[in-house]
Amino acid sequence: MYENRPWVANYPTGMPANINADAYENIVDFIDEMFVKFADKVAFECMGVGLTFKDLDKYSRQFGAYLQSRGLEPGDKFAIMMPNCLQYPIALFGALRAGLVVVNTNPLYTHREMLHQFKDSGVKGICILENFACNLEKIIGETDIKVPIVTSLGELLGGLKGIIVNLVVRYVKKMVPKYEIANKVNFRECLNTGKKFTIKEFSNCPDDVILLQYTGGTTGVSKGAMLTNRNLIANMMQADAAMRVLLVEGKEVCLSPLPMYHIFAFTVNCLAMIRLGAKTVLVTNARDLKSVIKEFHKNKINIFTGLNTLFNALLNHPDFDKIDFSPLKVTVGGGMAVQVAIAEKWEKVTGKKIFEGYGLTETSPVVSINPLDGRVRYGSIGMPVSSTDVKIVDEDGQSVPQGERGELCVKGPQVMKGYYNKPDETAKALKDDWFYTGDIAIMEPDGYFKIVDRKKDMILVSGFNVYPNEVEDELAKHPKILEVAAVGIPNEHSGEVVKVFVVKKDQSLTKEEVIAFARESLTGYKVPKEVEFKTELPKTNVGKILRRMLKDS
Repeated sequence: MYENRPWVANYPTGMPANINADAYENIVDFIDEMFVKFADKVAFECMGVGLTFKDLDKYSRQFGAYLQSRGLEPGDKFAIMMPNCLQYPIALFGALRAGLVVVNTNPLYTHREMLHQFKDSGVKGICILENFACNLEKIIGETDIKVPIVTSLGELLGGLKGIIVNLVVRYVKKMVPKYEIANKVNFRECLNTGKKFTIKEFSNCPDDVILLQYTGGTTGVSKGAMLTNRNLIANMMQADAAMRVLLVEGKEVCLSPLPMYHIFAFTVNCLAMIRLGAKTVLVTNARDLKSVIKEFHKNKINIFTGLNTLFNALLNHPDFDKIDFSPLKVTVGGGMAVQVAIAEKWEKVTGKKIFEGYGLTETSPVVSINPLDGRVRYGSIGMPVSSTDVKIVDEDGQSVPQGERGELCVKGPQVMKGYYNKPDETAKALKDDWFYTGDIAIMEPDGYFKIVDRKKDMILVSGFNVYPNEVEDELAKHPKILEVAAVGIPNEHSGEVVKVFVVKKDQSLTKEEVIAFARESLTGYKVPKEVEFKTELPKTNVGKILRRMLKDS
């Protein structure tokens, strides 16, 4: 019955083999239903201020009506450039209700990175936090942006709290550089003006693109993945089906330090939590570990999502083990490989397992996850979610025998339509409805999958493949190592050799200790030949280590 999906036989009870990707015609139909169903429950909370589903319904309608009143039409691109704050979900759902295509933009982009994304996508409007408006000022004249909306961190917090937050951000921490943008409006103005209008109807079909989600650009120029109504509805339902094994509708609280503009949090912490009727607590700055720990104390957190680097940082914070973890049901790790040593330490400290998953921007993003019924296998990405086929292929695109390494390919309703304005790149990545991920993986006999590494990150030593994840995973077990990254560097004798960059946990650590420890568990050609100590490793805004920057340094 499941010829292409042998793992289905091992699915946890309650997780369906298939979901109905056509349950809703579009995202707007979905949110319309959820906003009524959970009207009086808190949907999002930030800095102690809550926004109910009814509030979100009202404000997003006002925001969408305002955007249409400014001349933005269905199909136009609208950028959202904010960290986690209450304005984000309002702007997101308002833009979608107006028929616009949302372009999520990393607030930490330089003005050059912004210009590339805005020109490539052709955005005509933007909602941006004032902290980053100075960069917009530098490039707005070279874009098609006609509707600039600038907001402050405290704008929707209300009363004295909002005033204090803005004073601290602007004048104490000096986080808002001076800027001048013509015809800008603030967020409150949009909501107040939007009350005078109603949203005009428009065609909104399942295969219409509603999100341009740009790839991180860690392996080259950032590309816009075209995600449709059907893609996002399907993946929201797939994530929901996987998590409901442990979760109860209308009863859960999710802590979201990962930013909503990142596809992981966008689908799991935003869309899937709305489907569940959960309260999502937004952390504006995930690098402020005190604020993350504070929310654990303030709220009975049931769901927590993060990356390996965040888990590691929390585990090394002196106050983390003082948290009461008894309410915690689900910890999901994604975005990068969760190291076994970190997962084991997390379980020791919290008493709960990390359920590692796997996904990509191009797959909306969830492809697989470890079963939430307890059958967690550390070092594995688990099994594919409902309605998802996965295969492992060789360089010629032929399926390899079970247990052999090859490129992981994905087929399912969550796979993108293609890359925006890049037909050649689309043709390379999508072949016969299969998305070629560029990740090297193996499938184990019981249907679990393991990512070996990124195809482009693989190190070739004298003809032997060395996968950085394996080296990093072993060295992360050293008690004196806080963080580690492995790359390949040129060598005249072997083509490449392994070099590791290490952040010390104990300052007494030496290069000789690192190499000796590696020799205990790694074969000779995998052992690092060079070790460089760093005070910190370069990371994306969500915490993914940038190996390419290390390699180029």
